[in-house]
Amino acid sequence: MERNVTLIALFAALIAVLGLVPQITLMSGVPVTAQSLGVMLCGAVLGARRGALAVLLFLALVFLGLPLLSGGRGGLGVLAGPTVGFVVGFPVAAFVTGLVVETWRAVPVTLAAFVGALLGGVVALYAFGLVGMALVLGKTLPEAALLLTPFIAGDVLKAAIAGLVTRGLSRVRPGVLLSRS
Repeated sequence: MERNVTLIALFAALIAVLGLVPQITLMSGVPVTAQSLGVMLCGAVLGARRGALAVLLFLALVFLGLPLLSGGRGGLGVLAGPTVGFVVGFPVAAFVTGLVVETWRAVPVTLAAFVGALLGGVVALYAFGLVGMALVLGKTLPEAALLLTPFIAGDVLKAAIAGLVTRGLSRVRPGVLLSRS
């Protein structure tokens, strides 16, 4: 129990630290950040439930006003911007990523984490982000989808990085990979 709480807090902190990587804001108002990589790693390493809890802890701190989102954003105001769907989708993305890694035990961890990160950190996250952007920006779903296209290549790269980092952790510290225990 104590170990789980520690790892959940550590991965919430990882998402916050990845927010320090300078963001690039596109014309949609949605920034390219490294924080979605942290969300993918939460699920891939901690598993579905603990990964989602780490993201929920991070979001609780953001909603309390800590400027932990990329660009130093925090507070309930983030729920009124074009990134609302991504913020709301973060815990779902971690959960889906972790669920894939947990259930694909017969598949090598690198591939399971990569596919999990694609399904959770790209497909599921984009579903939430797409709806949020459409609502906030007053766009149709196809128009909002077009605004998401510049993010795809980078997010697929983040999924690959999540797979490689998860494999590296499984080799160096196999006990830390809770998604496979």
